[in-house]
Amino acid sequence: MSNNEATAYIGTYTKAESQGIYRLVIDKTTGEIKENKLAGKMDNPTYLKISDDEKFVYSVAKDGDKGGVAAFSIEEDGSLKFINQDVQTGNPPCYVDASEDGSIVVSANYHLGTIVSYPTENGAIKSSVSTIQHTGKSVHERQEKPHAHFAGFTPDQKYVITCDLGTDKVTTYSANAGTLEKVTELDVKAGSGPRNLVFHPNAKYVYIMTELTSEVIFAEYDKTTGKLNVIQTIASLPESFDKENKGSAIHISPDGRFLYVSNRGQDAIVSYAVAENGSLTLAATTPVEGVGPRDFDLNYTGDILVATNENSNNVTVFGVNKETGALTLLQKDVKVPEPVCIKFVK
Repeated sequence: MSNNEATAYIGTYTKAESQGIYRLVIDKTTGEIKENKLAGKMDNPTYLKISDDEKFVYSVAKDGDKGGVAAFSIEEDGSLKFINQDVQTGNPPCYVDASEDGSIVVSANYHLGTIVSYPTENGAIKSSVSTIQHTGKSVHERQEKPHAHFAGFTPDQKYVITCDLGTDKVTTYSANAGTLEKVTELDVKAGSGPRNLVFHPNAKYVYIMTELTSEVIFAEYDKTTGKLNVIQTIASLPESFDKENKGSAIHISPDGRFLYVSNRGQDAIVSYAVAENGSLTLAATTPVEGVGPRDFDLNYTGDILVATNENSNNVTVFGVNKETGALTLLQKDVKVPEPVCIKFVK
């Protein structure tokens, strides 16, 4: 692959025509799609994690009436070779992450309200060692029970932090060899529905996207205690917006200067300027030229941003101005069936 190309894997729903995980190769200057093809077959691989050594891909897995996590190896031609999976009776999870050294995989299950951790061996998933059952509810009609939506490792690898949309809680767990134990918990505003979070490159600032109120919560992370301290909450929608909207993904530029979130309903990417103290200022709102941007990602050099528009079966490629954070449309009619998650390789 040339230095002017970026490669990404896309996880999908397989309810209609999709067959699994797709691979895109994109020209970073023009947005031209050099390759767009099926990389690995799997039912409903809606979320992906590429191991830090880029040898493996972990995905959400559905197998009949069972759900869990699957492991693939990345072959020389970019295709994915199935290794194994660990599935149990019940709905599949919605999020998967892996530790920096690849030894532990964690998942979050929206339907069951659970967080599960799995050891790995040579890339393969082993039987789970921890299953945490969240409890509680909150004030919104969708918050009738726990809905775990995110489980990810902190940059220092000491903790796993989870977002529960159903209980309005962001919980920190210690992660000793994959065994999860609750350390501390943050209660966010009732009815906000925390969905996803991202760390600043400095590993001190955390940004949480809320699905139900379409806001970004800025907090400081205490690496000694695992505690989050909320500093700022900022809207991603104008006050005049009166349609239904669901906040979805959140990502930050590699240099930490700009934060981006996606809104389904507004169907846009919203960008913020990040001050030196971590606080946010709304910068721009850019239409995604599609419907239902479930996820998006920036490549590792921050040159392009690609949005996955689940309800219009397309992905949109934007060029990124690294000085201003502005997005310029490069391609909008790139067909990928039922796209949900996108992850770039280096």
